[in-house]
Amino acid sequence: MAFLEIDHLRKSFGQLTVVEDFNLAIERGEFVSFLGPSGCGKTTTLRMVAGFETPSSGAIRIDSKDVTAAKPNQRNVGMVFQSYALFPNMTIAENVGFGLKVAGRAAGEIMSRVEEMLALIKLPQVGGRYPYQLSGGQQQRVALARALAIKPKVLLLDEPLSALDAKIRVSLRQEIRQIQRELGITAIYVTHDQEEALSISDRIVVMSQGRMEQVGTPFEIYNNPRTRFVASFVGTLNVLKGQVVDAASGKVTVDGQPISGATHLDGAKPGEIRSLALRPEAASLTDPTTGANSLQGTVEEVSFLGSVVRIRVRFGENAISLDTFNKPSVAPPARGTKVTVSFARDALLVLDGAEAA
Repeated sequence: MAFLEIDHLRKSFGQLTVVEDFNLAIERGEFVSFLGPSGCGKTTTLRMVAGFETPSSGAIRIDSKDVTAAKPNQRNVGMVFQSYALFPNMTIAENVGFGLKVAGRAAGEIMSRVEEMLALIKLPQVGGRYPYQLSGGQQQRVALARALAIKPKVLLLDEPLSALDAKIRVSLRQEIRQIQRELGITAIYVTHDQEEALSISDRIVVMSQGRMEQVGTPFEIYNNPRTRFVASFVGTLNVLKGQVVDAASGKVTVDGQPISGATHLDGAKPGEIRSLALRPEAASLTDPTTGANSLQGTVEEVSFLGSVVRIRVRFGENAISLDTFNKPSVAPPARGTKVTVSFARDALLVLDGAEAA
């Protein structure tokens, strides 16, 4: 039996259903991210696990105990909010020890635990300061320490890094992951940032319009998306319109040029238009190897992104962006240059459903 079970969870506000039939089993010590756009239901689901929202139906079990109707303080979960939610009139030490004080722990025990937590987040000297005296990243570390101080069974993080700048987000998310691994605590992390979810999760739940689109490891979610939404939401994606030539062999044409996918096109008819997806890193400006696809086009745009150069190539109605590593000794092609784009057959994803011609 899984450590945290979310069983057929549903939440409605009046006639509006915001979470529909959410099912997930999370193992002890697992780090799972809920990923999706604003309004997809990920935070509402997290708040139901925390006890801040009551499910319309379904059940939540933590360590085999049904907590569906339990109050937040009866679930032994720790919550880290997007807005830090530190008490401005309390010192950092008082903030970290607040949950322990409410629980009636002895002063000596609280002091010892606070010191332990501040050492864990690498801020051992700030106990006597107030929140306004710390940076945003430091305040979020304190919020994490406060959530962990009560030794929760489950750690819940609701977009904890969205208010921070990019460099701080990258370093702090790795710190959060390191601390989670060190403590072996089960964690759910809500984010709309795909890079964040891909970089730190054991598994990702991709959500859209209150429903689970796909659950899998970062490798599975990125490389084998099961729905059009997952394919387009996770990572950068080129979408081409291809006209079916032979469904059995996966042959299509893009702007009159023949290419093939690695699999046959289920239910497709000759002449039908299908959407084809290709990741930027899967294409290259090299001569195709045996059996690979190639398309001839014209360089439309070149964008320098530091370690990566993104090149946009147009074939006619369709265009793709491809990524190459920045090589100081090799200049990228200029706009207007005629080029050949090649990619493996198995790199071409055929998205479900026919398009209007």
